Amino acid sequence: MSEESGAPPSAERRERQQTVVMATLTVLAGAVDAVSFLTMGHVFTALATGNLLFLSFAVAGEGQVPVARPAIALLAFVLGAAAGALTTSGLVARHRHWFAAALAVEGVLLALAGATALWRHGSGSLAEDPDNLVIAMVGFAMGLRADTALRAAVPGMPTLLVQVSLVRLVHGLTGAVPATPQRGANRVRLVATVAGIFAGGALGTLITPWGTGHALLAIAAAVLIVAALNVLLARYHLLAPELIG
Repeated sequence: MSEESGAPPSAERRERQQTVVMATLTVLAGAVDAVSFLTMGHVFTALATGNLLFLSFAVAGEGQVPVARPAIALLAFVLGAAAGALTTSGLVARHRHWFAAALAVEGVLLALAGATALWRHGSGSLAEDPDNLVIAMVGFAMGLRADTALRAAVPGMPTLLVQVSLVRLVHGLTGAVPATPQRGANRVRLVATVAGIFAGGALGTLITPWGTGHALLAIAAAVLIVAALNVLLARYHLLAPELIG
């Protein structure tokens, strides 16, 4: 039976699909952080390292970001990761579409954050009037994403971080990593991660004129589309099983 008639995809095809899906999510994560930083009071919601540094600056009495915003974003991120670890484990144990389900929850949370921003502040930016509730909702969603990416375990594609991927890419380019059959595929994934964060940051910057609420709703819609496509394609055995549970 051919792949077109419903046979499971080949290993090479599964790798390509994984790369496309995770690269798309990486772009969306970069867009979330751009929207958060530029329109929500100079705070990150996906980049926990940045928030930890902002928090340390504030505690030391320096910087322009008060203690509350990075602290709330960090706490929400941790709670989101914990919630993901607890709920997704149950889905995996029951062999459900855990990956799509986790993305769906993330998309709904981002949509709720966008709707909350529109309801409480209108269609403009929250840069001058940061809303801790919106920050917490987006941070929670990104903590959930961190758990989802960790559980998916696609090499070199954590979707939220770039440092390790960048160093591994440099190692590969300099020959510090021994040649293996998977080296080419891994290099593609590493490049996709680095480029994805950059592209996501640019995309998020371009949509900030829409206002915080509308920008978050647009990103939420994209995440929900990715989740729906995972389920739809899985039914026809066209998607990598590693990403659908």
